[in-house]
Amino acid sequence: MSLISLFDRGASLGRDRIAYTMDGKNWTFGAAQDQTYRVAQALAKSGLGTETKCAVLADNDPAAWLCVLAIWRAGQVWVPLNPRAPLADHVFLIDGFDVEVLFFKAMFAPLIADIRAKSPRLKTLICIDGDVPGAVSLADFVADMQAQPLTRGPAEEDLAAIMPTGGTTGAPKGVMVSHRNLIVSAMNGIINTPYLPGEEIVNLAAAPMTHTAGFLSLPATARGGRVVVMTKPDPSLLLDIVEREGVTEFFLPPTVIYRLLDTPGVRERNFSRLRFIMYGAAPMSVEKLREALQVFGPVMHQGYGQTECPGAIAFLRPGDHFRNGSIAEEARLKSCGLPSITNETSIQDDDGKILAQGETGEICVRGDIVMMGYYKNPEKTAETIIDGWLHTGDIGHIDAEGYLHITDRKKDMIISGGFNVYPSELEQVIWSHPAVMDCAVIGVPHPDWGEAVKAVVELKPGHSVEAAELQAMCKERLGSVKTPKTVDFVESLPRSPVGKVLKKDLRDLYRKRQTEVA
Repeated sequence: MSLISLFDRGASLGRDRIAYTMDGKNWTFGAAQDQTYRVAQALAKSGLGTETKCAVLADNDPAAWLCVLAIWRAGQVWVPLNPRAPLADHVFLIDGFDVEVLFFKAMFAPLIADIRAKSPRLKTLICIDGDVPGAVSLADFVADMQAQPLTRGPAEEDLAAIMPTGGTTGAPKGVMVSHRNLIVSAMNGIINTPYLPGEEIVNLAAAPMTHTAGFLSLPATARGGRVVVMTKPDPSLLLDIVEREGVTEFFLPPTVIYRLLDTPGVRERNFSRLRFIMYGAAPMSVEKLREALQVFGPVMHQGYGQTECPGAIAFLRPGDHFRNGSIAEEARLKSCGLPSITNETSIQDDDGKILAQGETGEICVRGDIVMMGYYKNPEKTAETIIDGWLHTGDIGHIDAEGYLHITDRKKDMIISGGFNVYPSELEQVIWSHPAVMDCAVIGVPHPDWGEAVKAVVELKPGHSVEAAELQAMCKERLGSVKTPKTVDFVESLPRSPVGKVLKKDLRDLYRKRQTEVA
């Protein structure tokens, strides 16, 4: 079994069923499957070896996602590129991960020219939707190919993708994941988003399919569901599509959910078909989570994972957000849910000793979900996977009911005057202020304390609050030691393509400013 088996299973439920919808255009399972057959045949006959690294650079478009499916069908390796990333990021990934084949849409032709000049490893350029000098058109690439399966497909243990890490604590690393890793991840999605027999599944792909949303749509596709593709990020448009298309599920990072909640008229919308709003990739404000439960209903569904263990460490399912018919207490809402049944999860100390329930240490995971390792980086792999346990770098504990709680990232912890300060505690307090859209708490160098606590705050449009008011809130709830010494207001926080706040960039910025002043 390989990843493409998930798509083929959906197609087996009816080739005339609609697989993808975008801007009023539909792709049936049969038409989509045939296209993946043709592209895979062309890749197999192009002289490229198995496990050749291939990337796709496109805006949100099912035609581009079908190229990713064809890459897997041909037994080759997908390297995700985010269409919103700058040239330097694309070159870094293409060179660092040895990409030889690049599918792209014509709108990126100027960028492709720059990539080609800086990436000598690229051998084959394929334009998905037109003719571009120096590239073959996809239509010509598959012109003589038959819509037939290959004689041999990839095995479960074969490399399926090299996924770049988020880069929130340093330069992205290449996470090697097998077909088995990603199948288990998709099965976690199926297990934790249950539908009744015969119930229609409509997944909304709001993020780029060739970066994250495509893979997240596979649990729906495997069950014969329809994927509705958004072509541009717009909260009002998203709400329109949810109502018009009868969307039953979608994924968004917390920062985008905050914007949905702030969209005029959101409380008058019809969410009767909605079953799951999946959120993750970053911590979520408890106050805003409560608001989301009131606005959207009992549909919030958190998934906690990381690139090295994709999307499957723990789940806070819709029912877990409630206790005795009411929205659950803060401690439950701050948790990331129950550990997945498909892997083992433990809390370990710095010596690798497994700690008792309730004790705080590093969250560690093992099982078929854990990555194969970091691409061309055996030293970092050995540091991260020890005796089969993936060391996540997250600090947390498991409570008496079995729910997993994250205190913070190891690298984000601030040591100020000898005291450990976990930024997530402060961020929850600051998020609770009605004027705050988002925030990040970091440590900045201080001559006496080693590090001083700083809060960097992004306000809602048209709102204001004084720094002293936020500091007073933090002092009242967490004490003076953890209270930010300074609060800065910014128009927007730096974020990764999947919505994570880049605290490393913030720390680097403030260290640079201090150096310049000195």
